[in-house]
Amino acid sequence: MTAVRELLRMLKVDRRGATAIEYALIAALIVIAMIAGMKALGGGLTSLWGNVDTAL
Repeated sequence: MTAVRELLRMLKVDRRGATAIEYALIAALIVIAMIAGMKALGGGLTSLWGNVDTAL
């Protein structure tokens, strides 16, 4: 019974899991922002390269 109590106490004090989840959420938000930015720029770059192709 004391081993279970000790394990529960250690889990309560250990914050590494929470920190890892926070970093994962931050990374996910960065990736979402990058995807949105790439989609926004994608159409403009396509027309830019089309104009270059036409000019050549």
